[in-house]
Amino acid sequence: MTHRRSFLQLSGGAAAAALLKTRPAFAADSCPNIVLIYADDAGYGDLGCYGATSVRTPNLDRLAQGGVRFTDAHSSSATCTPSRYSMLTGEYAWRRKGTGVLPGDARLIIEPRRPTLPGMLQQAGYRTGVVGKWHLGLGAGNVDWNGDIKPGPLEIGFDSAFLMPATGDRVPCVYVKDRRVVGLDPNDPIRVDYTKPFPGEPTGKANPELLKMHPSHGHDMAIVNGVSRIGYMTGGKAALWKDEEMAEAFLNAGTAFLDQNRTRPFFLYFATHDIHVPRLPNPRFAGKTSMGPRGDAIAELDWTVGKLLDHLDLLGLTKNTLVLFSSDNGPVVDDGYKDDAVEKLGGHRPAGPLRGGKYSNFEGGTRIPLLARWPGRIKPGQVSDALVGQQDFFASLADLAGQKLGEEAAPDSFNVLPALLGESRSGREWIVEHARALSMRKGEYKLIEANPGQAVNPNTNTEMGSGAAPQLYRVTEDPGERRDLAAGMPEKVQELAGLLGKVKASPRSRP
Repeated sequence: MTHRRSFLQLSGGAAAAALLKTRPAFAADSCPNIVLIYADDAGYGDLGCYGATSVRTPNLDRLAQGGVRFTDAHSSSATCTPSRYSMLTGEYAWRRKGTGVLPGDARLIIEPRRPTLPGMLQQAGYRTGVVGKWHLGLGAGNVDWNGDIKPGPLEIGFDSAFLMPATGDRVPCVYVKDRRVVGLDPNDPIRVDYTKPFPGEPTGKANPELLKMHPSHGHDMAIVNGVSRIGYMTGGKAALWKDEEMAEAFLNAGTAFLDQNRTRPFFLYFATHDIHVPRLPNPRFAGKTSMGPRGDAIAELDWTVGKLLDHLDLLGLTKNTLVLFSSDNGPVVDDGYKDDAVEKLGGHRPAGPLRGGKYSNFEGGTRIPLLARWPGRIKPGQVSDALVGQQDFFASLADLAGQKLGEEAAPDSFNVLPALLGESRSGREWIVEHARALSMRKGEYKLIEANPGQAVNPNTNTEMGSGAAPQLYRVTEDPGERRDLAAGMPEKVQELAGLLGKVKASPRSRP
């Protein structure tokens, strides 16, 4: 149901009711399978269906042509961990301490007993799995990578998991299947430290001659596969990943999940590493674009999506599978490695017409690609300007699965299912964007809170949207946010600031 309710109707506190009130599990053919493909750092302008011409994305383009392409969809944050947290919990990450970009040895930041998107679908009768990048922490602190690693995905609603613990540029550089490191030799135990190096282990800072890709800023600690990372580790040599094989490793795990669950409803959260740094796509993609490893990583991402779509075809599951594709935040070109991304960018605009990118308060930070295809329900070839957020997947898919949310579940998730299915052009009335500051988007306008600081990130060269005073933009007419209207529209500034203040003051915004 599309939301047209005033914020004054929002609840002021959490109720003591049950977290999730379930309805009877559905028959296998009554609701779709769900595949959520979540790219990393893919910008609004990085896909052909969003205007890119320097790189071809035929598989993503056919996904768009087969369903709905959204032009005003948002991750809930301009960085990765907060967006993933919000999507899986339906809660704005800025409400919780400790939900910023995590180190690789962080504890699990989603409490095992709280309602989650996979847990809700699990209760509805879905088989749930996660493959790919996790970056939400594992364990309860001081993780022992050599034994059972818990709590983790299996404690928050997933039936199976094959993942990288954090990101490609952070240690430990190993895969975890369910609760164990894959391929670990018990005689070569893993140790991880984010404060000091291990004696005798080379680092990117001390041993640059060992590197096949050099850092541009930071990323000069432990060396794995010829690339220096953030953090230090020792041991686990047999379990270390090879970056060039990562996309295929995740793809194989994803298709195996589809094979194993083809006869029952399933939810697959498939989180790619592409196009995050370090960008080391398989050699088969080398030179596929004119943009160097970043462009080639986009081509690899597109290939991965195509292989997943082909596998659904092979299993005869395409017609009754809802495929969602999106990204955790906006784009970044130089994010810590010398990979020619800046030098070979050419005329490509990773954020399209938007200003800023990853880390930024401007629209390029959180306005991201979103594609939805379900041949059995969604009419193909649609373009929608409905305002939707990834935190809305929780409430929307609950409606789809016939589940009623309890008062404490998904506090910031709105049911925008008609918009996601292309059956309505209306989504949310407003949404909060999160970067170094909070912004309020409502209708045509966006207000960025006052946030003094550097105008441009000196490492990534990203325009940050900083300002000593609030900024106001009419984003429908000025998507590049070039004309600050705050001085001439004080009443609009006051209106949006007041709405944002109420959202911040309340523990929930879901009606």
